[in-house]
Amino acid sequence: MKKTLLILFLAVGSMTVLAQHNSKVPYPDGQFNIFRVSLKDKKGSEYSLKHPERFLSEKALKRRKRQNLPIDSTDLPLSKKYITKLTKEGLQIIGGSKWNNTVLIKSSEAYLTPQLAHLPFVTNCIKVFTAPDSVFLSRIDSVVVDSAAMTETSSHRYGRGRHQIEMLNGLKLHDAGFKGDGMLIAIVDGGYMNVNRIDYFKNVNIIGQRDFVYPYTANLYDELDHGTMVLSDIGANVDGKFIGTAPHASFILLRSEDGRTESLVEEDYWAQAVEYADSIGADVVNSSLGYSRFDDKTTNHKYVEQDGKTTLISRTASMIANKGMLLVNSAGNEGMGTWKRTNCPADATNILAVAALSADSVNAKFSSVGPSYDGRVKPDVAAQGVKSTVIDGSGVITTANGTSFASPITCGMVACLWQALPHKTAVEIMNLVRRSADRASTPDNIYGYGVPDYWKAYQEGINEKGRVKRKE
Repeated sequence: MKKTLLILFLAVGSMTVLAQHNSKVPYPDGQFNIFRVSLKDKKGSEYSLKHPERFLSEKALKRRKRQNLPIDSTDLPLSKKYITKLTKEGLQIIGGSKWNNTVLIKSSEAYLTPQLAHLPFVTNCIKVFTAPDSVFLSRIDSVVVDSAAMTETSSHRYGRGRHQIEMLNGLKLHDAGFKGDGMLIAIVDGGYMNVNRIDYFKNVNIIGQRDFVYPYTANLYDELDHGTMVLSDIGANVDGKFIGTAPHASFILLRSEDGRTESLVEEDYWAQAVEYADSIGADVVNSSLGYSRFDDKTTNHKYVEQDGKTTLISRTASMIANKGMLLVNSAGNEGMGTWKRTNCPADATNILAVAALSADSVNAKFSSVGPSYDGRVKPDVAAQGVKSTVIDGSGVITTANGTSFASPITCGMVACLWQALPHKTAVEIMNLVRRSADRASTPDNIYGYGVPDYWKAYQEGINEKGRVKRKE
């Protein structure tokens, strides 16, 4: 994900992603490997499906009940019995995925399989990370006065964010009173530099943050500013300057991307992040992340794996709608590279993978294309991703390129639509979005179903099942 981002930011003259010095420093916590260990089952779990309130929040359970979705074995936490046995072997467990029934083990050993061979509940073990000797030293940008925005006057209260929401016919939905109120959006990204220091974010309702990248940090506001820009496209609420696509939503900020390296373990971190989002009751997840190539080239993904179920991250993403959440994910920025295809998890089923367009609705050359290996239309829909308005880590309203920004612009509108149609399931909302798009009758593998019309989707939704009371 990182190399492509650097190219795209440089193209628009805005490069504020943790500026790197020439000097290097040791990787945090020294030299170590991380292994993904798959477990046979969940026998010995201290939890039961009869009492899901012990491992899912009330909000999460209400969301499942509203959509008539079952609680199943994938929801159960990992077996405490197995974890105890692994610990007694002297192994350090640093994380795990209950949906995939895997644990992450940190070790100084180059291979872990011999140590696990005698454990009958272990079914597989692969190395997903090796700490590099050193990484570039990075610094945090200083927050500056946004002089240009301070002197700029706009005749429209949405300011520089006006066009990217007008493209989606989203202003009508906002004018009808649906701006994301009551919706919890989880953002999974690489950091949220200076969000706690930038005045533009004072009106954004952030209810919490959590890190899933080992070694963990308690402060995501000193990390990459990629998530800062993503958040701004949804939550910005500055009259006359910049209003995002769901300015009244609430947000949980999660980190799964390690900006220093690129490795398979980031897919495990991502899985942990979305599982956490599910457990606390998030409604919509935005992920402007994607993976295909890694520092260890032997682990690079292949096109044959893009079936929505082979890679861990895509398999996890394909489960999200069945948990009652809706995932919006960037399609990827590989259109001009050798890979060209959408990244993982954009190949997942039952998600919205978003392509990037210019302001005149022409596809961006860098935007990744489909189809998935099993022949499904990918990407799903499209939104502005060329010169998208964002707030960067220095606190300046600027522009940036990437499907990374087409995704949150879409995510915010999806949240507003779901607020307006609370009786719909995640799958039903996605189907409404696809059907409302301008290429719905002839989808392709560049634009997908095209540019959605969210007012049209809303009108179809209320006509399907009675009228929805206007939000006052």
